[in-house]
Amino acid sequence: MSEKYKVIDSTVPTFITITIVDWVDLFTKPIYCNILDDALNYCIKEKGLCVHAYVYMSSHIHLIVTALEGELQNVIRDFKKFTSKKLLEAIKEHPESRREWLLQKFNFEAQSSGRAKNFKLWQDGFHPVILDTLEKVEQRVNYIHYNPVSAEIVFQERDYVNSSYRNYEEENTVFCNVNIEPLW
Repeated sequence: MSEKYKVIDSTVPTFITITIVDWVDLFTKPIYCNILDDALNYCIKEKGLCVHAYVYMSSHIHLIVTALEGELQNVIRDFKKFTSKKLLEAIKEHPESRREWLLQKFNFEAQSSGRAKNFKLWQDGFHPVILDTLEKVEQRVNYIHYNPVSAEIVFQERDYVNSSYRNYEEENTVFCNVNIEPLW
């Protein structure tokens, strides 16, 4: 693995991407995004995670994070394990037109990878990129917030609900559901 994708210092802002296997569009319903909100807020409160910026796209999430307690890779591992269980429970319990297909897909991924017993929801890894200059931080914050616009989901960043964009606006009147700490 290259140095580019290793967490060397968990206290330095790090851009990460966590992706659903085969880029399956899962985060299309509020219930799934709420699970991500709750899990991130738990990691903030109990595991020393600082979320500086985020966006939930339909098949992946981007975060800029630091870990003030413990190792970032351990926090992300726990986040993925917990959200995997909760998301699978939600798929099984709540109305979902793609329920059978999703469960079969995640079961197939578990069987073919041999890395999970019944279901594999997240791809391995999270591709950390250390943001050790202000220029890198600004570029990635802008990338995160512009992602829904470039995907043609919304026309303006501020219109996307599952993002930290509003926390960076000067006229910040609405906060996001994750307790973030903006970098500026």
